[in-house]
Amino acid sequence: MAAQPFIFICGPDDFLVNRLGKERYDALAAEVADEFSREVLNGLANNAGEVETAVNRFRQAVQTISLFGGKRVVWLKDVTFLADSVTGRGEGTLRQVEDLQTLLAAVNPEEVAVVITAAPVDRRRAFIKWCEATADYTFIGDDGPAGAAMLEQVALAEVAGQGATITPDALGLLLAKTGPNTRLLVEEVHKLSTYAGEGGTIEESDVEELTPNFAEGDFFEAADAFGRGDLSRTLAALRRHFFAGGDARPVITALQNRNRLLLQLRVLLDTGEVRLGARGLDKAGFERAAAAYTRHFAGATEKSSFNVFTQNLWYLGKLAGAAKLPPLRRLIDNQQEFMAAFEELIRRPAEAEEVLREMAVRCLA
Repeated sequence: MAAQPFIFICGPDDFLVNRLGKERYDALAAEVADEFSREVLNGLANNAGEVETAVNRFRQAVQTISLFGGKRVVWLKDVTFLADSVTGRGEGTLRQVEDLQTLLAAVNPEEVAVVITAAPVDRRRAFIKWCEATADYTFIGDDGPAGAAMLEQVALAEVAGQGATITPDALGLLLAKTGPNTRLLVEEVHKLSTYAGEGGTIEESDVEELTPNFAEGDFFEAADAFGRGDLSRTLAALRRHFFAGGDARPVITALQNRNRLLLQLRVLLDTGEVRLGARGLDKAGFERAAAAYTRHFAGATEKSSFNVFTQNLWYLGKLAGAAKLPPLRRLIDNQQEFMAAFEELIRRPAEAEEVLREMAVRCLA
Protein backbone atom coordinates (compact mmCIF):
# COMPACT_ATOMS: atom_id res chain seq x y z
CA MET A 1 0.00 0.00 0.00
CA ALA A 2 1.43 3.41 -1.00
CA ALA A 3 2.16 5.89 1.79
CA GLN A 4 -0.41 8.63 2.19
CA PRO A 5 1.12 11.81 0.75
CA PHE A 6 0.31 14.18 3.62
CA ILE A 7 -1.37 14.55 7.02
CA PHE A 8 -4.55 16.62 7.18
CA ILE A 9 -6.14 17.47 10.55
CA CYS A 10 -9.28 19.59 10.80
CA GLY A 11 -12.28 20.35 12.99
CA PRO A 12 -14.32 23.17 14.53
CA ASP A 13 -11.97 23.78 17.47
CA ASP A 14 -8.64 25.36 16.51
CA PHE A 15 -7.11 24.53 19.90
CA LEU A 16 -7.70 20.78 19.56
CA VAL A 17 -6.75 20.75 15.89
CA ASN A 18 -3.46 22.59 16.45
CA ARG A 19 -2.59 20.55 19.52
CA LEU A 20 -2.93 17.30 17.59
CA GLY A 21 -1.14 18.86 14.62
CA LYS A 22 1.79 19.84 16.82
CA GLU A 23 2.05 16.30 18.15
CA ARG A 24 2.19 14.90 14.62
CA TYR A 25 4.66 17.56 13.45
CA ASP A 26 6.95 17.13 16.47
CA ALA A 27 7.08 13.37 15.90
CA LEU A 28 8.09 13.89 12.26
CA ALA A 29 10.53 16.70 13.08
CA ALA A 30 12.30 14.51 15.65
CA GLU A 31 13.42 12.29 12.76
CA VAL A 32 14.99 15.24 10.88
CA ALA A 33 18.30 16.35 12.34
CA ASP A 34 18.75 19.42 10.13
CA GLU A 35 16.75 22.30 11.66
CA PHE A 36 16.72 24.08 8.29
CA SER A 37 14.74 21.15 6.91
CA ARG A 38 11.90 21.83 9.34
CA GLU A 39 9.47 24.62 8.46
CA VAL A 40 6.23 25.94 10.00
CA LEU A 41 4.00 28.19 7.86
CA ASN A 42 0.96 30.23 8.84
CA GLY A 43 -2.24 29.62 6.84
CA LEU A 44 -4.29 32.39 8.48
CA ALA A 45 -5.90 34.47 5.70
CA ASN A 46 -8.51 37.22 5.77
CA ASN A 47 -8.78 37.77 2.01
CA ALA A 48 -7.90 36.19 -1.33
CA GLY A 49 -4.56 37.99 -1.48
CA GLU A 50 -3.46 36.50 1.83
CA VAL A 51 -4.65 33.06 0.68
CA GLU A 52 -2.45 33.39 -2.42
CA THR A 53 0.52 34.40 -0.27
CA ALA A 54 0.03 31.40 2.03
CA VAL A 55 -0.26 28.95 -0.86
CA ASN A 56 2.82 30.41 -2.59
CA ARG A 57 4.88 30.08 0.58
CA PHE A 58 3.71 26.50 0.93
CA ARG A 59 4.67 25.82 -2.70
CA GLN A 60 8.19 27.12 -2.09
CA ALA A 61 8.50 25.08 1.10
CA VAL A 62 7.50 21.72 -0.40
CA GLN A 63 9.48 22.25 -3.60
CA THR A 64 12.71 23.36 -1.89
CA ILE A 65 15.40 20.71 -1.81
CA SER A 66 17.06 20.07 1.55
CA LEU A 67 20.53 21.61 1.85
CA PHE A 68 22.04 18.29 2.90
CA GLY A 69 19.82 16.13 0.73
CA GLY A 70 17.69 14.69 3.54
CA LYS A 71 13.96 14.68 4.20
CA ARG A 72 12.06 17.89 4.90
CA VAL A 73 9.08 18.46 7.20
CA VAL A 74 6.54 21.25 6.50
CA TRP A 75 3.60 22.21 8.71
CA LEU A 76 0.95 24.55 7.27
CA LYS A 77 -0.95 25.54 10.42
CA ASP A 78 -3.93 27.72 11.34
CA VAL A 79 -5.52 27.39 7.89
CA THR A 80 -8.74 29.42 7.90
CA PHE A 81 -9.59 29.73 4.21
CA LEU A 82 -11.29 26.32 4.02
CA ALA A 83 -14.25 27.50 6.11
CA ASP A 84 -17.72 28.49 4.96
CA SER A 85 -16.86 32.20 5.10
CA VAL A 86 -16.70 35.19 2.77
CA THR A 87 -13.01 34.50 2.18
CA GLY A 88 -13.51 30.76 1.87
CA ARG A 89 -16.26 31.16 -0.74
CA GLY A 90 -14.39 33.74 -2.81
CA GLU A 91 -13.53 32.89 -6.42
CA GLY A 92 -9.87 33.77 -5.88
CA THR A 93 -9.69 31.52 -2.83
CA LEU A 94 -11.27 28.61 -4.68
CA ARG A 95 -8.63 28.92 -7.42
CA GLN A 96 -5.86 28.89 -4.83
CA VAL A 97 -7.39 25.82 -3.16
CA GLU A 98 -7.30 24.04 -6.53
CA ASP A 99 -3.60 24.93 -6.79
CA LEU A 100 -3.07 23.65 -3.25
CA GLN A 101 -4.71 20.35 -4.17
CA THR A 102 -2.42 20.02 -7.22
CA LEU A 103 0.62 20.63 -5.01
CA LEU A 104 -0.47 18.08 -2.44
CA ALA A 105 -1.21 15.48 -5.08
CA ALA A 106 2.39 15.77 -6.28
CA VAL A 107 4.00 15.51 -2.83
CA ASN A 108 6.45 12.63 -2.41
CA PRO A 109 6.21 11.64 1.29
CA GLU A 110 9.67 10.07 1.07
CA GLU A 111 11.16 13.49 0.36
CA VAL A 112 8.90 15.86 2.28
CA ALA A 113 6.45 15.17 5.12
CA VAL A 114 3.51 17.59 5.11
CA VAL A 115 1.13 18.37 7.96
CA ILE A 116 -1.86 20.68 7.44
CA THR A 117 -4.15 21.83 10.25
CA ALA A 118 -7.35 23.73 9.47
CA ALA A 119 -10.18 25.06 11.63
CA PRO A 120 -12.97 25.54 10.98
CA VAL A 121 -13.67 23.80 7.68
CA ASP A 122 -16.66 23.37 5.38
CA ARG A 123 -16.86 19.59 5.07
CA ARG A 124 -19.14 19.89 2.04
CA ARG A 125 -16.28 21.20 -0.11
CA ALA A 126 -14.74 18.95 -2.72
CA PHE A 127 -11.24 19.68 -1.41
CA ILE A 128 -12.07 18.41 2.10
CA LYS A 129 -13.65 15.26 0.65
CA TRP A 130 -10.55 14.75 -1.50
CA CYS A 131 -8.32 15.10 1.57
CA GLU A 132 -10.45 12.60 3.46
CA ALA A 133 -10.00 10.07 0.65
CA THR A 134 -6.34 10.82 -0.09
CA ALA A 135 -4.53 11.92 3.07
CA ASP A 136 -3.86 10.67 6.56
CA TYR A 137 -7.07 12.47 7.56
CA THR A 138 -8.36 13.29 11.05
CA PHE A 139 -11.48 15.26 11.97
CA ILE A 140 -11.41 16.14 15.65
CA GLY A 141 -14.21 17.65 17.69
CA ASP A 142 -17.89 18.14 17.02
CA ASP A 143 -20.38 21.00 17.37
CA GLY A 144 -23.28 18.71 18.25
CA PRO A 145 -24.03 16.34 21.16
CA ALA A 146 -20.79 14.46 20.54
CA GLY A 147 -18.97 17.73 21.22
CA ALA A 148 -20.03 17.67 24.88
CA ALA A 149 -18.70 14.14 25.25
CA MET A 150 -15.47 15.21 23.58
CA LEU A 151 -15.04 18.09 26.06
CA GLU A 152 -15.59 15.67 28.95
CA GLN A 153 -12.87 13.40 27.59
CA VAL A 154 -10.49 16.34 27.15
CA ALA A 155 -11.07 17.45 30.74
CA LEU A 156 -10.64 13.93 32.16
CA ALA A 157 -7.47 13.36 30.16
CA GLU A 158 -6.00 16.69 31.31
CA VAL A 159 -6.87 15.97 34.96
CA ALA A 160 -5.26 12.53 34.73
CA GLY A 161 -2.21 14.04 33.06
CA GLN A 162 -1.85 16.40 36.03
CA GLY A 163 -1.95 13.47 38.46
CA ALA A 164 -5.32 14.41 39.97
CA THR A 165 -8.92 13.21 39.82
CA ILE A 166 -12.24 15.07 39.53
CA THR A 167 -15.68 14.19 40.87
CA PRO A 168 -18.60 13.91 38.39
CA ASP A 169 -20.36 16.93 39.93
CA ALA A 170 -17.19 19.01 39.73
CA LEU A 171 -16.70 18.00 36.09
CA GLY A 172 -20.27 18.91 35.19
CA LEU A 173 -20.02 22.30 36.89
CA LEU A 174 -16.67 23.00 35.21
CA LEU A 175 -18.09 22.25 31.75
CA ALA A 176 -21.12 24.43 32.44
CA LYS A 177 -18.91 27.32 33.57
CA THR A 178 -16.37 27.21 30.76
CA GLY A 179 -18.78 26.46 27.90
CA PRO A 180 -17.45 25.14 24.56
CA ASN A 181 -14.05 26.86 24.94
CA THR A 182 -11.52 24.02 24.96
CA ARG A 183 -8.49 26.23 25.56
CA LEU A 184 -10.18 27.80 28.58
CA LEU A 185 -11.27 24.38 29.85
CA VAL A 186 -7.70 23.06 29.74
CA GLU A 187 -6.33 26.13 31.55
CA GLU A 188 -8.96 25.82 34.28
CA VAL A 189 -8.19 22.10 34.68
CA HIS A 190 -4.50 22.92 35.16
CA LYS A 191 -5.35 25.55 37.76
CA LEU A 192 -7.71 23.28 39.67
CA SER A 193 -5.31 20.34 39.49
CA THR A 194 -2.52 22.48 40.93
CA TYR A 195 -4.85 23.53 43.74
CA ALA A 196 -5.85 19.91 44.45
CA GLY A 197 -2.22 18.78 44.39
CA GLU A 198 -0.59 15.56 43.24
CA GLY A 199 -3.00 12.69 43.87
CA GLY A 200 -5.71 15.10 45.03
CA THR A 201 -9.36 15.30 43.97
CA ILE A 202 -11.06 18.32 42.44
CA GLU A 203 -14.37 18.81 44.27
CA GLU A 204 -17.45 20.73 43.17
CA SER A 205 -16.75 23.31 45.88
CA ASP A 206 -13.30 23.93 44.35
CA VAL A 207 -14.86 24.72 40.97
CA GLU A 208 -17.47 26.98 42.59
CA GLU A 209 -14.75 28.93 44.40
CA LEU A 210 -11.95 29.05 41.82
CA THR A 211 -13.55 29.01 38.36
CA PRO A 212 -15.40 32.15 37.20
CA ASN A 213 -18.52 31.71 35.10
CA PHE A 214 -17.21 32.30 31.60
CA ALA A 215 -20.11 30.66 29.74
CA GLU A 216 -23.22 32.57 30.79
CA GLY A 217 -24.65 35.01 33.29
CA ASP A 218 -26.76 32.35 34.98
CA PHE A 219 -24.36 31.95 37.86
CA PHE A 220 -25.19 35.22 39.56
CA GLU A 221 -25.52 34.34 43.23
CA ALA A 222 -28.92 36.05 43.41
CA ALA A 223 -30.26 33.99 40.50
CA ASP A 224 -29.02 30.76 42.06
CA ALA A 225 -30.57 31.58 45.43
CA PHE A 226 -33.84 32.67 43.81
CA GLY A 227 -33.99 29.43 41.81
CA ARG A 228 -33.66 27.46 45.03
CA GLY A 229 -36.52 29.40 46.60
CA ASP A 230 -34.24 30.75 49.35
CA LEU A 231 -35.54 34.24 50.17
CA SER A 232 -33.00 35.18 52.85
CA ARG A 233 -30.06 34.14 50.67
CA THR A 234 -31.57 35.98 47.69
CA LEU A 235 -31.92 39.21 49.68
CA ALA A 236 -28.38 38.87 51.02
CA ALA A 237 -27.02 38.29 47.51
CA LEU A 238 -28.85 41.37 46.22
CA ARG A 239 -27.40 43.45 49.04
CA ARG A 240 -23.84 42.32 48.19
CA HIS A 241 -24.43 42.84 44.46
CA PHE A 242 -25.60 46.42 44.84
CA PHE A 243 -23.11 47.25 47.60
CA ALA A 244 -20.36 46.36 45.09
CA GLY A 245 -21.87 48.80 42.59
CA GLY A 246 -23.68 46.18 40.47
CA ASP A 247 -26.43 47.00 38.00
CA ALA A 248 -29.98 45.65 38.14
CA ARG A 249 -30.22 44.66 34.46
CA PRO A 250 -27.87 41.65 34.53
CA VAL A 251 -29.68 40.32 37.61
CA ILE A 252 -33.04 40.54 35.84
CA THR A 253 -31.51 38.87 32.78
CA ALA A 254 -30.07 36.05 34.88
CA LEU A 255 -33.40 35.50 36.62
CA GLN A 256 -35.27 35.40 33.32
CA ASN A 257 -32.76 33.02 31.73
CA ARG A 258 -32.96 30.64 34.68
CA ASN A 259 -36.75 30.79 34.77
CA ARG A 260 -37.06 30.13 31.02
CA LEU A 261 -35.09 26.92 31.43
CA LEU A 262 -37.16 25.87 34.44
CA LEU A 263 -40.36 26.49 32.48
CA GLN A 264 -39.21 24.19 29.70
CA LEU A 265 -37.98 21.55 32.15
CA ARG A 266 -41.28 21.69 34.07
CA VAL A 267 -43.21 20.96 30.87
CA LEU A 268 -40.90 18.08 29.90
CA LEU A 269 -41.17 16.56 33.37
CA ASP A 270 -44.95 17.05 33.66
CA THR A 271 -45.56 15.35 30.31
CA GLY A 272 -43.28 12.45 31.20
CA GLU A 273 -40.93 13.15 28.29
CA VAL A 274 -37.99 13.33 30.71
CA ARG A 275 -37.52 11.88 34.19
CA LEU A 276 -35.53 13.38 37.07
CA GLY A 277 -33.70 10.92 39.27
CA ALA A 278 -31.01 10.91 41.92
CA ARG A 279 -28.34 11.16 39.22
CA GLY A 280 -30.01 13.99 37.33
CA LEU A 281 -32.11 14.08 34.19
CA ASP A 282 -32.78 10.98 32.14
CA LYS A 283 -30.30 11.27 29.26
CA ALA A 284 -32.14 8.91 26.91
CA GLY A 285 -35.45 10.67 27.46
CA PHE A 286 -33.85 14.07 27.02
CA GLU A 287 -32.28 13.02 23.71
CA ARG A 288 -35.63 11.62 22.48
CA ALA A 289 -37.34 14.89 23.39
CA ALA A 290 -34.59 16.86 21.64
CA ALA A 291 -35.05 14.81 18.47
CA ALA A 292 -38.80 15.40 18.59
CA TYR A 293 -38.92 19.11 19.43
CA THR A 294 -35.67 20.80 18.37
CA ARG A 295 -37.25 21.68 15.00
CA HIS A 296 -39.62 24.04 16.83
CA PHE A 297 -36.71 26.17 18.06
CA ALA A 298 -35.88 27.76 14.71
CA GLY A 299 -33.32 30.51 15.11
CA ALA A 300 -32.21 29.37 18.59
CA THR A 301 -29.70 26.65 17.75
CA GLU A 302 -26.79 28.29 19.59
CA LYS A 303 -26.53 27.85 23.36
CA SER A 304 -29.45 29.86 24.68
CA SER A 305 -31.97 29.86 27.52
CA PHE A 306 -34.68 30.02 24.85
CA ASN A 307 -33.83 26.45 23.79
CA VAL A 308 -33.46 23.97 26.65
CA PHE A 309 -31.92 21.41 24.28
CA THR A 310 -28.82 23.57 23.75
CA GLN A 311 -27.92 23.37 27.45
CA ASN A 312 -25.50 21.15 29.34
CA LEU A 313 -27.53 18.16 30.62
CA TRP A 314 -25.70 18.06 33.95
CA TYR A 315 -26.43 21.75 34.49
CA LEU A 316 -30.13 21.25 33.76
CA GLY A 317 -30.24 18.35 36.20
CA LYS A 318 -28.70 20.55 38.88
CA LEU A 319 -31.26 23.28 38.19
CA ALA A 320 -34.18 20.88 38.37
CA GLY A 321 -32.85 19.05 41.41
CA ALA A 322 -31.50 21.99 43.41
CA ALA A 323 -34.85 22.43 45.17
CA LYS A 324 -38.44 21.36 44.65
CA LEU A 325 -39.22 22.54 41.14
CA PRO A 326 -42.04 25.12 41.31
CA PRO A 327 -45.31 24.34 39.53
CA LEU A 328 -45.80 25.69 36.03
CA ARG A 329 -48.17 28.43 37.19
CA ARG A 330 -45.58 29.78 39.67
CA LEU A 331 -42.89 29.87 36.96
CA ILE A 332 -45.22 31.77 34.62
CA ASP A 333 -46.02 34.21 37.44
CA ASN A 334 -42.29 34.68 38.01
CA GLN A 335 -41.82 35.75 34.41
CA GLN A 336 -44.63 38.28 34.85
CA GLU A 337 -42.96 39.57 38.02
CA PHE A 338 -39.63 40.00 36.22
CA MET A 339 -41.28 42.07 33.51
CA ALA A 340 -43.12 44.15 36.10
CA ALA A 341 -39.86 44.74 37.98
CA PHE A 342 -38.17 45.86 34.76
CA GLU A 343 -40.94 48.40 34.16
CA GLU A 344 -40.67 49.54 37.77
CA LEU A 345 -36.91 50.02 37.36
CA ILE A 346 -37.62 52.47 34.54
CA ARG A 347 -39.87 54.47 36.86
CA ARG A 348 -37.55 54.20 39.88
CA PRO A 349 -34.00 54.01 38.49
CA ALA A 350 -32.47 55.28 41.73
CA GLU A 351 -34.13 52.53 43.78
CA ALA A 352 -32.97 49.43 41.90
CA GLU A 353 -32.13 47.37 44.98
CA GLU A 354 -35.47 48.13 46.60
CA VAL A 355 -37.36 47.18 43.41
CA LEU A 356 -35.63 43.77 43.19
CA ARG A 357 -35.99 43.11 46.90
CA GLU A 358 -39.72 43.81 46.71
CA MET A 359 -40.02 41.48 43.71
CA ALA A 360 -38.12 38.70 45.52
CA VAL A 361 -40.41 39.00 48.55
CA ARG A 362 -43.56 38.80 46.39
CA CYS A 363 -42.25 35.68 44.60
CA LEU A 364 -40.65 33.77 47.46
CA ALA A 365 -42.36 34.82 50.68
